[in-house]
Amino acid sequence: MNVSTKQQRIAELAKQSPELSFTSLNHYLDLDWLSQAYRGLRKDSAPGQDGQTVRDYGAELESNLPGLLERAKSGRYFAPPVQRVHIPKETGSETRPIGKPTTEDKLLQRAVSMVLEPIYEQDFLDCSYAFRPGRSAHDALEALWRQSTTLGTRWILDVDIAKFFDTLEKSQLRQFLQHRVRDGVITRLIDKWLKAGVLEQGAVHYPEDGVPQGGSLSPLLSNVYGRLFGRKGNVSRMTVDITSRWGLVS
Repeated sequence: MNVSTKQQRIAELAKQSPELSFTSLNHYLDLDWLSQAYRGLRKDSAPGQDGQTVRDYGAELESNLPGLLERAKSGRYFAPPVQRVHIPKETGSETRPIGKPTTEDKLLQRAVSMVLEPIYEQDFLDCSYAFRPGRSAHDALEALWRQSTTLGTRWILDVDIAKFFDTLEKSQLRQFLQHRVRDGVITRLIDKWLKAGVLEQGAVHYPEDGVPQGGSLSPLLSNVYGRLFGRKGNVSRMTVDITSRWGLVS
C-alpha cells in the first residue's frame, strides 16, 4: 500500500467519525513515508543553522532515514532551534520573521504533516484556502469572484490578523490538537517543535507563544488553531450565518 492510499484511508476514517481522536498513527511513519516526505521538500530551500542543504541530505538519504525514524519513534529525536531571519513586508517598513529549520527537521515535520493533513482536511471549512493542499490563492480569488457575482456584493472587507504566527498560544494549540490526535509519538514530536526555541543573532531564546513561519508543519498548525479557536469562540455559528447572506473566503 503506497503513501497516498494510506492517507486516503486516514481521511475516510476521519470523515466517517468527526469526533474520533486518533490514538494510533505513528505506525504510518516508516521509511517509505519519510522518503515521500523528502521528495516533497523544495530542493532549493535555504538550509538551517547546520548549513546542510536538501540535496546534501538526499545524497545519503538511504543511510540517513533509518536513524531519523528510530530517533523519532523512540523519543530521542532532538528538535534543533529554528534559525530566524527577517524579510521586508510588501508594504511599509515592517519585516516578517521567517524560520529556517534544518533539512532533517523540515523532513520530519513534513512527514508528520502528511499524517495529520488527511484528518484535519475533513474539519476545515470549505471557504478556507490558506496553506491547504490542492488549493491556491487563485482558487480563493475565483471563489471570491463567484460569490461576489452571485450575491451581488457591493463591499469587500479585507481582514488580516496581525502577527498571527507569533502570538498563537501554544497551550491552546496543544488542547486543540488533542481533540483529534492522541498518538504519543506524534504529540511528543509536536511538543518538541513547540519548545525548540529560536536562534536569532547568535542567541537562542524560547518564546512563550507562537510558531515559526517557514517550517513544514507550521501552516497546518496555524489552520488547526484558527479553525478550533473559532469553534471554541462560537465563530462557527457566526460563519454559517455570514455565509448564508454574504460570501466568506479565508
